[in-house]
Amino acid sequence: MANKQPSYKILPYWLADKTLDLSLNESMKDSKEKQYDVAIVGAGFTGLSAAITLLRAGRKVIIFEAGELGQGASCRNGGMLGPSFSKLGVDGLEKQYGIEQVYATIRESLHAFNWLVDFIKAENIECDLDVCGRFRGASHPSHYAGLIEQADAISRLVDFPAIEVTPQQQQDEVGSNAYYGGIVFPTDATLNPAKLYQGLLTLAIKEGACILDHCKVNKIEKQSSLFSVFTEQQTYLADDVIIATNGYTQGQFAKFKRRIVPIRSAMIATQELPLELVRSVSPKLRCHGGTERVVAYYRPSPDGKRILFGGRASGWGDQPRLYTKYLRAFMLRLFPQLSKIEIEYAWSGLVAYTFDHVPHIGEMDGMHYAMGYCGSGVGRSNYFGQKIAQKVLNLSDGKTSFDDFPFNSRPLYTGTPWFLPAIMKWHSYADKKGW
Repeated sequence: MANKQPSYKILPYWLADKTLDLSLNESMKDSKEKQYDVAIVGAGFTGLSAAITLLRAGRKVIIFEAGELGQGASCRNGGMLGPSFSKLGVDGLEKQYGIEQVYATIRESLHAFNWLVDFIKAENIECDLDVCGRFRGASHPSHYAGLIEQADAISRLVDFPAIEVTPQQQQDEVGSNAYYGGIVFPTDATLNPAKLYQGLLTLAIKEGACILDHCKVNKIEKQSSLFSVFTEQQTYLADDVIIATNGYTQGQFAKFKRRIVPIRSAMIATQELPLELVRSVSPKLRCHGGTERVVAYYRPSPDGKRILFGGRASGWGDQPRLYTKYLRAFMLRLFPQLSKIEIEYAWSGLVAYTFDHVPHIGEMDGMHYAMGYCGSGVGRSNYFGQKIAQKVLNLSDGKTSFDDFPFNSRPLYTGTPWFLPAIMKWHSYADKKGW
C-alpha cells in the first residue's frame, strides 16, 4: 500500500513567494575568465556578504555554489534577528576564555546586530525588516530568575534593553500557559530571509561578481602563490580563498568539517489564519522562544497571517513526516487554540554548531573561513562575511574579538555527529525535569 502524500508542501514558506527571483542569466555566470583575486566557496549569507565587500574594494570575485541559489540555510531559517550572545552565557564563556574576552564578544555581538540593521536600511533592501521585539519565556519556574540575572549581567556591559515580564503579565506577551514569566528584548527584529538573500544577490551581481550555481568545488590546492580551485567543469585560479559553507561543509574540506557539528533545524508554517487567532499566540506580533534545551522558536509571518514554528528536526536527514508531526505537537502543547488549523509548509536545513558554542573566523591552510554560527546565522553570517573580506583585504577593520578563539575539534570526530541522538534524549529529559 502506497504511503499517503502529505497535505502540506515540502518547501520553505519563504521560497513559495512567486515574486522572488534568485535566478542567474548566462551573462551573470560568465566564467570565461579562469583567474580571480578571490574565490568564495558557498553562496549563502556569508559568501554574498564577503563578495560585496571585496567587489567594492575593487577585487575580482568568483562564487561557487554546489546547488541552487538560496537552497541552503540562508533561505530556510526563521528570519529572527538579535545580538546572538553565546549559548553558554556569560558564566559559561568566562570559565573558558576569561571575563575580558567575554565582554568583548558581547559588545561585538551587539555591534554586529546593529551593523546588519543599518546595512539593510542603507542599501534599501526590502526584506520586511521589523524591529518587533522578542519574548523569551521561562519554560520552568526555576528558569525565571536565571533569565532576569542573565539580562542584568548583559545590560551592565552594553546598551541592550530588557523588560521583565512576570507570570501575571505574560498574557500580554504570549497566549500560552506553558511559561512562568519571561523577558522581552524590545530591540530584536524579524525579517524575510529569502528577500534579504535576494537583496544581497542583487548587490553582488550589480557589483560584478561571477556566480556559478550547481558548481561543486571538489578540491582546492595551493600551487606557488595561487590556489587552484577544481570543479567538475573547470579549474580556476585565485589569489585568496574563502570557505563559507557553514552547516553544508563537506568532506573535501575535512579540516573544517571536523570542527563543526551540523544540526538539522526544521520549521512549519500554518495555513492563513484570522488576525485575532494570530494575536492569540503573539499579542504584539513579536518573535518568541523559551528556555528549553530542545529549543523551539516561533513568530508570525511578515504579513501577520500565519504562525511560523521551528525547532530541532528528529531523525537523520530530511524527514518531513517526522519533524512536522513533532513540531505540530510541540506547537499545540504551547497553543492548544491552534488545534484545528492545518500545516501548509514544512521544511528543514542545516545549521552549524561548534564545540565551544561561539562562531569562528580566521585562516587555515592559507584559506580564510567564517562559520559555526550556532543557530544565529542571520546576523552573524552577514557580519562575519564582511569581516572575513576585510581580513582578505588586510584591513585593520577586519579584526574581531572572535579572532583568538581556538577552532578546535574533538578526538575521533570526523564531522558526522553520531552522538546527537543521545544528546537530544538527554536534553529532552532535562527539559522535563526543568534543569
